[in-house]
Amino acid sequence: MQYWDTFLNAYKGYASYLWREITNPDWHNYFYWLIIVSVFFFVLEVVLPWRKKQAIPRKDFWLDAFYMFFNFFLFSLIIYNAASSVFVDLFNDGIKAVFSFDLQAMNPMNSWPMWAILLVGMVVRDFTQWWIHRLLHRVDWLWEYHKVHHSVEQMGFAAQLRYHWMENIVYRTLEYIPLALLGIGLYDFFVIHIFALAWGHFNHANITVSGRVSGAVVGALIGIILANGLLDVTIFNHFPVIGKWGVFFGSVAAGILLLGPVMRKLFNSPEMHIWHHAHDLPEDHRYGVNFGLTLAVWDYIFGTAYVPSSGRDIKLGFPGVEEFPKGFVGQNVHGFGTKKGTM
Repeated sequence: MQYWDTFLNAYKGYASYLWREITNPDWHNYFYWLIIVSVFFFVLEVVLPWRKKQAIPRKDFWLDAFYMFFNFFLFSLIIYNAASSVFVDLFNDGIKAVFSFDLQAMNPMNSWPMWAILLVGMVVRDFTQWWIHRLLHRVDWLWEYHKVHHSVEQMGFAAQLRYHWMENIVYRTLEYIPLALLGIGLYDFFVIHIFALAWGHFNHANITVSGRVSGAVVGALIGIILANGLLDVTIFNHFPVIGKWGVFFGSVAAGILLLGPVMRKLFNSPEMHIWHHAHDLPEDHRYGVNFGLTLAVWDYIFGTAYVPSSGRDIKLGFPGVEEFPKGFVGQNVHGFGTKKGTM
């Protein structure tokens, strides 16, 4: 009965949360962060397109825009949020029963500064997602669902959110376990998710920038955190305004000089991710390449990195994509009863 009450309360709670998100815009509002980040990359695609001959809006843009809101909000309201709340309670209760350990109350990370919790959480989540992503390509029945994401034939930022609703279940279920063991809370996950959202938009966007530019962006984010004492970083709190500006611009310079030369080895990029969506895969990587979501380093470590050229104009999709369902309903019933095939 406890878990049934959790299930019902989760539906009611999420419905109220979603309504508040839509009707009360503020800087801690995920609904409007999704819109702000999306508009930002749409403007970049219009002003600085990598594929200059690609239509604006590109093919299937509005379908992908609907996917953005369905996968991040409507699906959670209809199915996932309530079921996941029950899973979280079952998992936590199971840990308590077997190991007599309260993940939330006794986890040693509770005493860590916020920046360390978020950094570890981001790396662990990305590493977990890298393996899940490989699984989606390697297991035939999971690949049938993942084909929805690879049915994109013209790349743009919103393509990140075109994926089968089953992927929500697979990703969120498997990634929750290591994050829960680390004691990552809801707010921590929110911040990590916003960063991953923005970087995912970047990876899929029709833009190209140098490593030094992306390094400058990361440096700027770090500079804002340091200068304003965010995430429990208080060392610069008593600096005068000019000192805080110095910290900010120093971080930007460090991002350009130190991170710039290695950004494309550390982080995913449009030039790298385009090859993940290539219609024709190299013979020695028939199950895919460049599986990284935010970080590129896992692909270089495990030998799945593949960037033979810029990839700007390569054909996207997979063999048979021409016959794949083109509409939302057809794509989201695909995989159920489908004859399972290979890459």
